[in-house]
Amino acid sequence: MTRTAKLATLPLGFAGRTALGFGKRTFGRPAEAVALEVQRRTAEQLFAVLGELKGGAMKVGQLLSIFEAGLPEEIAGPFRASLTRLQEAAPPMPAATTHQVLAEGLGEDWRDLFAEFDDRPAAAASIGQVHKAVWHDGRTVAVKVQYPGAAQALMSDFNQIARLSRLFTPLFPGVEVKPVVADLKRRLEKELDYADEARAQTAFHDAYAGDPDFAVPAVVAQAGNVLVTEWLDGTPLAKVIAEGDQDRRDRAGLLLFRFLLSGPARCEMIHIDPHPGNFRLLDDGRLGVLDFGGAARVPAELQWSIGRLLRIGTLGDPDEIVDALCDEGFLVPDAEVDPEEIADLVAPHAAPFAVERFRYSREWLREQTARGLGLASDMRPGALARAFRLPPQYLAVSRALSGCGGVLCQLEAEGAFRAEAERWLPGFADDDGPEDLDGLDDLDDQAPATA
Repeated sequence: MTRTAKLATLPLGFAGRTALGFGKRTFGRPAEAVALEVQRRTAEQLFAVLGELKGGAMKVGQLLSIFEAGLPEEIAGPFRASLTRLQEAAPPMPAATTHQVLAEGLGEDWRDLFAEFDDRPAAAASIGQVHKAVWHDGRTVAVKVQYPGAAQALMSDFNQIARLSRLFTPLFPGVEVKPVVADLKRRLEKELDYADEARAQTAFHDAYAGDPDFAVPAVVAQAGNVLVTEWLDGTPLAKVIAEGDQDRRDRAGLLLFRFLLSGPARCEMIHIDPHPGNFRLLDDGRLGVLDFGGAARVPAELQWSIGRLLRIGTLGDPDEIVDALCDEGFLVPDAEVDPEEIADLVAPHAAPFAVERFRYSREWLREQTARGLGLASDMRPGALARAFRLPPQYLAVSRALSGCGGVLCQLEAEGAFRAEAERWLPGFADDDGPEDLDGLDDLDDQAPATA
């Protein structure tokens, strides 16, 4: 009841801000200035409410936190602090409850599988907590245990948030938020399935075994709401963002980008939750990757289409951009759009790949956010929203790459990102057509690892 009451305050605040905006426009304030003020006030209340909750609300808060670099610091700063306090102060499950979940998953003799088990959680998140332990063969492991009732709380939150999806629109002008929230809900349903996560993590682990740049922990056991993987030490990416020198931030940013782009080429999958909490910079310079509950399939044909779109965007030819967007389903059939205006919208997304080296920064992202508000105001946002759509096959990839861009801006990372696109994206360096690559067997048909 308390959670529902907190979420219910969002539409009331939104209504008040809408009335405020209408009144200020009536009295002659510029539409862009009014839109920016409504955006700021919406963000303040939205972040305040989501930052106080766990479950699905906290998941949305974490997703939005990736993009906080594009928001004014007076909003972004308190929100970062709120999420940090929430994650650090999350109350753990009682030990008896943890033991019950372990027994239900691994069996009543679960203790025989461990040489040591620390009842104090090493980390807590929205749907579960992680314990450090020693497996019976001597390996140090991470034991992820799902909170009882997490699935029900998560879906309840998202059903409520989906009904309020219009509240997110002022934060992301030109983005149709409702299908994005629906896709996020589907992805989080998969994240609740630890067997599915084990299959995805095993696929990544096999693809990156022995890699000099990346470390993906092996799955040791999975059963029920318990997932056991190898333990991974290292500096959390959030700490690199806060304290790392420029060289360290540049390396972390380049490796994060390389991992996301190389996944489809190496195992036809992409990690779609590039939250800083899911990555570690190891002492040997490798990037450690955690939490594969949000992995998605990216077949060879889609890889080529992404590369082709990116190449056309960097060339900047307005007519060719419109033709490509129509071919891929980003524009509704017979949409009446101005190619020059469309090219102006695409240009910021292609900018990091149009030059040999590019530096992501909070200032750059804030400029693009403000620019998006201005363009949406000048370009009849209602008509523009009706012309654009995000094809379903691009939802997961879009979430991964846009989230990665947000983290790169937090890192203020500089690097040769164009070279990475040329290396890993077929269709970016040329337009010869998709290659005939043998895909992996459908992961849903693979058997989960068991104790």
